[in-house]
Amino acid sequence: MSPFIAELIGTTLLVLLGNGVVCNIVLKKTFGHQSGWIVVAFGWGIAVFVGVLVASPHSGAHLNPAVSVAMAVLGRITIETMGLYILAQLLGAMIGTTLAYLAYKDHFAVTDDRDAKLGAFATGPAINNPISNLMTEAIGTFVLVFAVLHMVSPEYKLGALDALPVALLVLGLGLSLGGSTGYAINPARDLGPRIMHALLPIPDKRDSNWAYSWVPILGPIIGGVVAALLFGYLKG
Repeated sequence: MSPFIAELIGTTLLVLLGNGVVCNIVLKKTFGHQSGWIVVAFGWGIAVFVGVLVASPHSGAHLNPAVSVAMAVLGRITIETMGLYILAQLLGAMIGTTLAYLAYKDHFAVTDDRDAKLGAFATGPAINNPISNLMTEAIGTFVLVFAVLHMVSPEYKLGALDALPVALLVLGLGLSLGGSTGYAINPARDLGPRIMHALLPIPDKRDSNWAYSWVPILGPIIGGVVAALLFGYLKG
């Protein structure tokens, strides 16, 4: 499997399972309806486990532009490789969220909460304060990337990383820091599904909240870059 295909498939599985658990909770007439935030956090943790498990031997399983940018800042991948990975991640996120939509298509049709339908695709703040929301996303992604950098081998590839530690890391981030913004901590995970929310024929959908969309893109990139710079400084 080529690194591009590994990142594509890994991110597809990540977003399919991650957004799938959100669909199961926020959409009506599912067996998991209103089962709560802890289920969301566990679902995303398992989603990360599956994505990393599949992709890590072939690409290092970045599955997140913030991770790829951090690796480029540290000089562990080239700018060209970073761009290739980010493209694969964005496409994978678009495919994964489309599959989740198809799996829950009938439930979208019977759900009248338009905000919930958007929430099944993309993140949004509990309290809309762009500066605070940006800071929250940056802090969460800093923790993610800084911890991941300590898990990986000196060769930079995440293939040396067991899938379970990073899954537990994402679970912990969801439980600790996810309540404010829904913890995108991954630009592709938010942007790809937001694009598909705009494009798919979802019954009675609202706008895709593009006014907020820059927060889960810029925040994670800032957090990833700061994590890389601190890691590089400490490793000196």
